[in-house]
Parts: sequence; C-alpha cells; structure tokens
Amino acid sequence: MSDDDTAETAATSENLVELAKRRGYFFQSSGAYGGVGGFYTFGPQGAALKGNVEDAWRDRFAVAEGNMEIDAPTIMPEPVFEASGHLDGFDDMLVECPECGESHRADHVVEDETEYEDAEGLPIPEVEEVIAKYELVCPSCGAGLAGQAVETFNLMFETNIGPGDSDPGYLRPETAQGIFVEFPRLKEYARNQLPFGVTQIGRAYRNEISPRRSIIRTREFTQAELEYFIDPETDEPDLESVADVEVTLYPASEQNEEGGEEIETTIGAAVEDGTLDPWIAYYLGVAREWYAALGVDMDRFRYRQHLAGERSHYASDCWDAEAELDGNWIELAGFSDRGAYDLSKHDEYSDDRFTIFRQYDEPKTVERAVVDPDMSYLGPEFGGAAGDVVDELEDLAARDRSAFEGDSVEIDLEGETHEIPVEKTGFAVEEQTEAGEHIVPHVIEPSFGVDRLVYTVLHHAYREDEVDGEERTYLELEPEVAPTFVGVFPLQSDDALETEANEIVDDLRAAGLSVTYDDSGNIGRRYRRQDEVGTPFCVTVDFETIENEATTVTVRERDTTEQKRLPVEDLAETLAAIRAGDLSFDEL
Repeated sequence: MSDDDTAETAATSENLVELAKRRGYFFQSSGAYGGVGGFYTFGPQGAALKGNVEDAWRDRFAVAEGNMEIDAPTIMPEPVFEASGHLDGFDDMLVECPECGESHRADHVVEDETEYEDAEGLPIPEVEEVIAKYELVCPSCGAGLAGQAVETFNLMFETNIGPGDSDPGYLRPETAQGIFVEFPRLKEYARNQLPFGVTQIGRAYRNEISPRRSIIRTREFTQAELEYFIDPETDEPDLESVADVEVTLYPASEQNEEGGEEIETTIGAAVEDGTLDPWIAYYLGVAREWYAALGVDMDRFRYRQHLAGERSHYASDCWDAEAELDGNWIELAGFSDRGAYDLSKHDEYSDDRFTIFRQYDEPKTVERAVVDPDMSYLGPEFGGAAGDVVDELEDLAARDRSAFEGDSVEIDLEGETHEIPVEKTGFAVEEQTEAGEHIVPHVIEPSFGVDRLVYTVLHHAYREDEVDGEERTYLELEPEVAPTFVGVFPLQSDDALETEANEIVDDLRAAGLSVTYDDSGNIGRRYRRQDEVGTPFCVTVDFETIENEATTVTVRERDTTEQKRLPVEDLAETLAAIRAGDLSFDEL
C-alpha cells in the first residue's frame, strides 16, 4: 500500500517528458517530418488536462469575478503593433555561433553558465562583456562566443493579409492586444462604467530564438489573460477577501541586496508595508489560492517582482508567479500594472476614442482655452493643410495657452515651423460648465501561461512508490484537473461483467464525469496504467457485483490504493460529489 508518507516526488524533466509522450500528454509536433523546434502537440490526456485547467481559470477569473470573455483573431494588422510598441520593443538578445551558425538567446547562455540569474535585464554591452569574461561557448558545438556581437531580434511572426499588394500583419505575441483594440466597443457592453474586466483564452506566438525544456518555452502557446480597466483615482480592490492569504514574496529590494531573501507574509501585511500595490496584491491573493487548488506545490511557489531593467515597456510594476522545477524557477504568470499605456497609444494612433466619461458629483465651472480660427485666412495660406493647422492650434491652446500671448504663435507642421497672427486664431479663454471629463482608464493585467502551468501541475504531481512489492509511478492530480476522473474495468473477460461495466460507464458519463473503459490485461496492470495518467478512481465490476441482490462494485482510490465497495445505484451521485469537493473518499 502507498500513502502520503512513503510516496516521493521524483520528477525530472527527462522522466516527465518520457511519461508525457508515452501516455499521451504532449510530444513534439510533426515528428513524421523530423519535428520542428518550439511546437508541441497535446495528446488525448494532455488536451483534456489543458482543457480542465482552462475551464478552472475561466470559472475563477471570468465567471466568479463577473468579467466578460471575448475571442479575438490571432492575426492583426501592423498598425496595432506599431501603436502597442511591439514593433520596436519586443526583442530578445541573439548571439550566433561563428562555427556552427546556431543562434542562441544570449541571456540564456549567460544564466546557464554563470551566477547571473536575470541576464535578460542587462544591457547588451554588459552581456557581451560577461560572455567574454567567462569565455562562454556555444551550447550546440562548444565553439567560443567571446567577441561575437549580441543583437536584438524581434520575436513576432510576420505574415501578409490578403493577396497581391497585401497588408502586412503579425501573429499576436500576446492575447491582450485583441482586448485593447476592441475597447471602444467593449466599454459599451460594460455600460461605460468602470471598473470592468475582459478575459481571453487563446493562442499567442513568439519566434523564440532558442525554444527549450519541452512545453515551457515554445513558439506557439496558450495564454489566459484578464485586462481589468479601472479609474485609478476612485476604484479599489476587495482586499478584505484576500488579506489573510499567506504568500512568499521576493521583492526587487531583496533581489538587489547581497544576501537578500524571500519574505513570508500575508497579502494584507504586504499592502500595509508598501511592498505590494493594492490591485496587484488582490490578484496575487486570488491566484495563490487558485494555483494551490489545481495542485501546484506551495512549498515550491513564490511571487517575484521584476527588476527595473526587465520590466516590459508597458509596465510600471510587475510580479511573476514562479514555480520551482528541477532546481530552477520558471515563470507561470505575470501580474502587471500597465497604467494608461495601451489605451493611450491606441487612442493616439487609431481613429477611435479609448476613453471613458467620468461624471462629476456636481457640475464644475472651469476655464478652457479655445480657438476659432479665421478660415478665410488659413484656407488661402495653407490650402489642404488648413485642417491640420486647426488641429495643431487646438492642441497648443490646450497644452500651453501662454504661446498665444504675443502677436503671433508658432506651430510645427510636417517638420516646418509656421507663424500665425494670434488675431487670426480666434484664441480666447472661456468659462465652461462641465458635467464630467473623459479619462483614459488604467489596466491591471494578470496574464497566465497555460502550457507552463500544465507542465508544472504534472511535475508537482509526479510520484513514485511501492505497492505490493512493485515499484509504481503515478500522478497525484487534483480531481478538478485530472484528464480522466474514473476508470471502469470488468474483472475479467466475461459477457455479464462487460455488460454491467458498460452500463456503469454510460451512467457515469451521463452524470458529466470523464470515464475510460479498459478490459485489456490483468487488473493490476490496468490499475497501474490509470495511476500513471493520474485517474483518481477506478471502479471494478466483479462476480459479486452480478451475483448479489444488492449490486455493488469496488472503488479504488489512486493515491492510497484503498478500496471500498459502493452500491451501483448511488455510484454516479457519489463520484460526482467527490469531484465537486462536496464529499471525500475517506467519508464513504
């Protein structure tokens, strides 16, 4: 018999990947053609586990929080990414081997062979110096990389939209932009009231320089993201609901200190002492409890704050959820304060308005600088550019009314400076009564990597023990995410047993449970197969089932291998209650 005291977590990347391939969790895509780096197929077990994780995320971060969900295209036109900053700022550091020609992420080469843990935040000249100082070599062929130039490489996949003289487009590097660009319509669905959230689960694409560690770093992956739009002056999170959640934090202040350590605290205390921003703190608390419910080992889980040099171009603050795997910490999610960056950029670049009207409690009388240009002057003077001149004058009046104090005012038009008589601008300062103002909402973003979470759940669930003198491997998956909840077996090949077993399968599936039927091999081997894929329960139909008046079956629990006989008539209801968390196997 196994129990929690004798079972050991013994996962390594090698034995987990081998199990995943053999049992249908995940494997490299296009194997018949030699495979292609950075792309993986989720097999029957993996697709089911991944779907359960996505459903659990949707239940917690969309349904339970009252947020909307959308499904936007994965290809978007170039102007979207020009506005978002991804064209210019979505780069990794590349170093190419002078011998074999292989390209590698320079920061990964540094992190793998030196004491630097976050080389991604270093400037390129410093990375080149580190490579030379430590005489780092190509991971593929061993040739020296000292003296090789480290260059930036944009990670987006480029494509074309339409035939002929088509428009350039890109596969989205994050699902977030699909939410941001639709904000003008989404705010209407939210009745123009802040705060509100929009979620999306979908594929994203990054042309990674050196994808590695199976599904941890790939070129196509699934994100689950929430963009929560707030008024930073008036909206506050419900901290009381997460104040007592215990967390392990690794703030930037500790990372920057020699001998800095992780901090064990609570969400409430971390907000009170200024370690956490309230909005980020709220989602860290919610996510910590959610991760634990999915089976992430909380003894190997922490939140790490980004250092200034590694934050994305849009973030004023960011904390990563990290899990320990094989002695290394990997990022599972990022919790960012994106401020007004995204909506401001799309407001600037697009033809739509990315603001929300904030109504005052009482109307206010304010002074506004306005212009009413003399078009009989501007038309002949500037021709078709007269409208652009009006726009420049309006912007200048709102920004710097002192510019109109002289006899003339200067504006810049397509790089040229023009002087316009103030009397022709119709400049005036007027008192206006306003009921409110248009503001650009701020964005709080919890962004989850689904593939990495699937890998972590499997890694943290991996167990080895001994049962009846035989070594056993099993996955201690939580019932909520296990690909198959129950296996049903006839004890042996027999028409009556098989008929009863198939009827039980039908009843359990009708109750909404995922069920597998297996009549191949001896009963011990069938148990081992289901243990190895993480099936929480197995039901065995034996001769006692069909011979006794009170029809019962044997139900076996995966982790302890304990068995109990339960009446067939109550079986579906009982197992459904266990999966829902309303009943435990021990209580039967």
